[in-house]
This record gives sequence, structure tokens and C-alpha cells, in this order.
Amino acid sequence: MRQPIESDLLRTFLVVVETSNFSSAAQAIGRTQSAVSAQIKKLEETIGETLFERGARGVVPTRWGLQLLPYAQRVIDLLDEAAATIRTKELDGPVRIGIPEEYSQTVLPAALAAFAVRHPAVEVTVSCDYTVRNLAALERDELDLAVVFDWGNQSSGEVLCIDPTVWVTSQVHRLHDLDPMPIAIYRNSNWCRDFALRSLDQIGRRYRIAFIADTSSGLQNAVVAGLAVTTLSRSHIPPGCRELTADDGFAPVDTSKVVLRRNPYHSTEAVRELADMVRDAFKPIGYQALV
Repeated sequence: MRQPIESDLLRTFLVVVETSNFSSAAQAIGRTQSAVSAQIKKLEETIGETLFERGARGVVPTRWGLQLLPYAQRVIDLLDEAAATIRTKELDGPVRIGIPEEYSQTVLPAALAAFAVRHPAVEVTVSCDYTVRNLAALERDELDLAVVFDWGNQSSGEVLCIDPTVWVTSQVHRLHDLDPMPIAIYRNSNWCRDFALRSLDQIGRRYRIAFIADTSSGLQNAVVAGLAVTTLSRSHIPPGCRELTADDGFAPVDTSKVVLRRNPYHSTEAVRELADMVRDAFKPIGYQALV
């Protein structure tokens, strides 16, 4: 029965793979070259295979070394994550965050769940609401953080991503070919008047309001069902639907910067930690260029 693999040996193995040189690896981890060689030899004896062979520019992993590499990386990543979690100072207290409905089921649940696991003593309260209402709640000291849309460079804060609002149609029903075009809009929305409807007026497109909703999910349902064409954030176009582009005679409705605003009156370490996790959650969307 073989001995278990020691994590220190895997760490040294990863450094040797990265540097392709025993001497450079020794300098990187603060040990002698002979100590690094001894560690790799011990790892090879434990594995039962040769992990490196000499190449023109140093050492390169053998096929067994390449096979071990992803497992070694996973083991070390897990150990580092566990150490960071255990060493992290336990946070407590309430954190109140406001988010748009568009991201309540996609981007943010993973961030909020990870935060809850890492900081179980923190009481997180989520307000899923429109940008205007969340901004007002932030000013009234009813929220600590708010993820909001900024359509006209009017909202100070940290830009998390750019997620343009575009016209969306069903690939099956092709309602955008009708004249007048049936559209779905938000109820009592100044944004619809100032951006969505104005964008149609600017291209001389006739339309009729066929569906009114209070939420973006309602607009999604309308376009999927073939009841209307609607406006959605580019990252939230549902399956079976597509963006109406310049080739169709349409342009993006707005630039829709997604901004993280913070309470101007006070903050806590828990609030700052959650802000960091929200920032990371939006990284996959990135800064999308208008096309």
C-alpha cells in the first residue's frame, strides 16, 4: 500500500512545473536545489512514476506529471481556500443590499450564498426593486449597498459592468416584422418613455403597446410567448430569442452601466466584504462593448 501524497510535495511539484527549473523553483520557495530535488524524488517514489524529464530549456513534465498537474492544483487550491476561510475574522451584524430584479436569479445568488457560508453570523437582507427605489432607500439609510442601473452617467459609484439594454424578439414568432410592431413595456416607467419608446421614434418605427409588466421576468415571458417584442439587458436574453441589431434596423436602447452604490453615512467590515463578493460576481459579464 502506497503512502499518501504530502501536500508540501505537491506545492513543490507545482512550482517546478511553473519555473521549468529546479534551481529557479528552489529560489521561489526558499529552499536549496538539493532539497527540491529530494522532494520531487520522494513524490515520484510515492506516485511510482517519473514526473519530470530534462528538456532543452530545463525540465518538463512527463505524461504522468501532466496527469498529476490538475489534481495537484485542485488539492492546493482547496487547502488554501480552507486556510483563508478559517483564518478570516468572523463577521457579524446586519447587511442590507438592494438589487435589480434582472440579477436576482442569475448573477447575485451565487455571491450571496457564498457570503452566507463564509459569514453565517451576518444577517443579509435583500431588497429586489427598481433602481429609483433602491437609490431612494440608500439615501434614507435603509440600505448599505445597492446595485443599480445608470443610463446617463448620473450615478456615482463603482461600475461593475456594462450591460446594454437592447430590443429582443422571438426567433420563432418574428413579431418585429409586423407594422405596427407589438411591444411590451414596464408599467408607469419614465425609463420606457425616455429611452425605449424614444429609440423607436428615432428610427421611425410604428408600434403598439401589447403587454405591460412590472418586472423584467414579465417582459421575458411576453417575448418568449410571442406576445410582443421587448427591451431586455443583453445578458438576460432568454433562450429562443435574439437581439435586434443594426441589420434589423435597431440600435441599443441605452448603455446601462451596472453600478454598485454604497451607503454614504456608514459602513462595516461585513458590508465591505459583501461588496467585494458582489464585484467578483459581475466579472463574467465584464465590460461589454456596444455592437
